[in-house]
Amino acid sequence: MRTLTIYPNEFPESWASDWGEDEYGLWMGFTYKGVKQFFRWIEPGTFRMGSPTDEPERWESETLHSVTISRGFWLADSTVTQALWKAAMGTKPSKFKGDNHPVEQVSWHDAQSFIDKLNGLKPELKLCLPTEAQWEFACRAGTATPFSFDEQIDSSQVNFDGDIPYNNGRKSEYRQQTVAVKSLPPNPWGLYEMHGNIWEWCQDWYGEYSTETVTEPQGPDTGDDRVLRGGSWIYGGRRCRSAYRNARAPDDASRYVGFRLARGH
Repeated sequence: MRTLTIYPNEFPESWASDWGEDEYGLWMGFTYKGVKQFFRWIEPGTFRMGSPTDEPERWESETLHSVTISRGFWLADSTVTQALWKAAMGTKPSKFKGDNHPVEQVSWHDAQSFIDKLNGLKPELKLCLPTEAQWEFACRAGTATPFSFDEQIDSSQVNFDGDIPYNNGRKSEYRQQTVAVKSLPPNPWGLYEMHGNIWEWCQDWYGEYSTETVTEPQGPDTGDDRVLRGGSWIYGGRRCRSAYRNARAPDDASRYVGFRLARGH
């Protein structure tokens, strides 16, 4: 359970069709053509981004450093579903079909087109992709372990290739496809499938971390690849860790890549 101490300036906000507070904190939702997307209020805070040198199966790109998220923000409690994508864009790009399954086979540019479409219809939404720092802060949800579920995962918690467990863990189910959003337990802040299911585009260009303490990092100004986070159904446990970093060209669209919405300021 979270104890809320810092509230958004306006609650409920004008774009919200639903709102409330539960054991995870504040939530609001918007509805478009009958499809709802819920958001969680993420309070500001400071955390250690990356992984410690003794974390099993880490990568050198995960340099541990202190990051401050100075302003609270709204983050979707799930990735964008095929139903919401179709309502906005009128297409069905995904390989694995299901209204409540995450939309996949969408590039970073596709995600921007979707965001522009909804913002054009309802400017007060101020939708965007989360920054890499916002994403990891929310994924960790106050934890410092490899996963928000602690030191280990299995397929009852995360949709991943259970034939390739993390750090000599026990094998578990490999579903070989996505599952519907909110099928698996949320993290301590009420966010679903932050580990596994599909990779999630972030706003940032991929680049090396700072070794200094930073506030609201935005990534490099330019680059070749955009950041992906979270792991997916097709990869093993190592790549589902909170600290794991991936990247793809912004025009890449794969059956294991989707995105989660945030709200800007």
